[in-house]
Amino acid sequence: MTKAEQARQLFLQGYNCCQSVFGAYAQELGIDMPTAMALASGMGGGIGRTRSVCGACTGMCMAAGLAKGYTSPTAKEEKTQTYAMIQALLKRFEADNGSTICKVLLGLEKPEGSCQAEERTEEYYKKRPCPELVAYAAGILEEYLQENP
Repeated sequence: MTKAEQARQLFLQGYNCCQSVFGAYAQELGIDMPTAMALASGMGGGIGRTRSVCGACTGMCMAAGLAKGYTSPTAKEEKTQTYAMIQALLKRFEADNGSTICKVLLGLEKPEGSCQAEERTEEYYKKRPCPELVAYAAGILEEYLQENP
């Protein structure tokens, strides 16, 4: 199963966008699933349902950082390389989806103003592009990591 398929499946199980993308990479990045899900839990809904940066993008960036990021505060070259990687991933996501901002992707003028997540019903899945967006984010990261081992 591809990372895109894994992320989509996680979302359809009820995980948020960030959890779905980050969770698709958890095992290979050495993080157990409960830890990965807890770490990514607050980033869904565009960061805590504020409809800011898309959770699929956040999960993609978290997984990319864990896979290829830097750890030293003095690692100037590695920091630049990490930022370049993240910018390239986000640029591709935005080019193909129109934005990296949750409310724009969902066609909302403003956040709903509620912390309560919507029930995952058939109607929910008809109006939300999220399953496709998490699959897309996980897929472009998978391609990037294959092209840049």
